[in-house]
Amino acid sequence: MKRLFKNFFFLLLVAACLSSCATASLSKYKGVGRIQRYDFYSEQLPDSFDGFRMAFATDFHYESRFTSGRLGGAIRALQATDADVLLLGGDYRGRNGGNMEELFSALARVHTRYGTYAVMGNHERGESDTLVRRAMAHAGVCLLEHKVDTLWKGKEFILLCGIRNPFDLGRNGVSPTLSLKPEDFVVMLTHTPDYVEDTDVSNTDLALAGHTHGGQISLFKRWTPAHFSKYGNRFLTGMKHNSRGIPIIISNGLGTSRKDIRLFTPSEVVLVVLHKK
Repeated sequence: MKRLFKNFFFLLLVAACLSSCATASLSKYKGVGRIQRYDFYSEQLPDSFDGFRMAFATDFHYESRFTSGRLGGAIRALQATDADVLLLGGDYRGRNGGNMEELFSALARVHTRYGTYAVMGNHERGESDTLVRRAMAHAGVCLLEHKVDTLWKGKEFILLCGIRNPFDLGRNGVSPTLSLKPEDFVVMLTHTPDYVEDTDVSNTDLALAGHTHGGQISLFKRWTPAHFSKYGNRFLTGMKHNSRGIPIIISNGLGTSRKDIRLFTPSEVVLVVLHKK
């Protein structure tokens, strides 16, 4: 019995060490596992936007595992991306509440040439929705809910499209991109990657999403016991494509939901650098 207890204790110790190592990184930004960079190439991209940098942060769930003690690290990581625009993917307030004025005041310290754009997540309901909208307005964040905005460089432009409540397809199942031109370069911002599969998002060149948290616990970025997507692990994390070949970048996000744990799914901010192909 004594030996069995020792073996059990040893296994617990190994599991704890693995958990710690699996979520640790060489990141110098406290509370942020990494800055994940994607280089995206497109023939549609206007010449003047070659090298354009987009920072993307999502699923803060402030405060969850992502606490006020980690907020400063996230802001420094976002500032380090030297982005031209900051994009926010939803789920800002944690299940135990969180000071939205504090969160968005901090995010306002990330200065970009084109400002900050955002969509809402499934946690923005009731009081949380009200608090988030108020904090966004105070911080000067542009909320895109089934709207498209234009980013200009001289006479050339790209388009940003934001999706309103992507889980309510009865109301929001017609993508704003359908009214755009095929030759336009369009970036879609949606909370869940499922929307890009559920809906005809023609004319979209690149979609950015969160919601899955990378599963929070995963093996080889392919399997997780968590079910944040109705498509299983198909859109778990990283660069994926919908059935029509439209690319989606899915972030692990910064916070946690359900359980405040991560294993082999480091929290992250995303940097997307656009290139003319």
